[in-house]
Amino acid sequence: MSEDMKVYKCRKIVKGSASGEALVSTDAMCFYLTDPETGTVIERNHAIHGKSIANKILVLKSGKGSSVVQVDGFYQLWVKNNLPAAIILIDTEPVIVSSAVMVGCTMVDRMDPDPYKAIEDGDYVEVDADRGEIRVRKKK
Repeated sequence: MSEDMKVYKCRKIVKGSASGEALVSTDAMCFYLTDPETGTVIERNHAIHGKSIANKILVLKSGKGSSVVQVDGFYQLWVKNNLPAAIILIDTEPVIVSSAVMVGCTMVDRMDPDPYKAIEDGDYVEVDADRGEIRVRKKK
């Protein structure tokens, strides 16, 4: 690990590890309102409207929507290989957790400090849910 990376603690929700570019959303998200072909958020007036979540480390306020649409959204993205690499949640709720479990999307919460203070769009982030660690290297 390079010395320019900061290490933070978190809680595992869905096992696994992933790394990649961070994409930060201050809004709750319904995964059904993404384009499965590209992973692009199509929900109007969403904080990350027009951006692709595919293979990103998604920092997310929470999920929203019914279990049916949320699970279908995750499933459609999974089929097209356009799920986020991992999700760092601020507010954990059962619908998004069960959706992530069904498709095996690495997910953590309870990051210390607040992810909105430690992670920005474009930062390189490594999530290791099994070790309860998040490593962040600020974009240059």
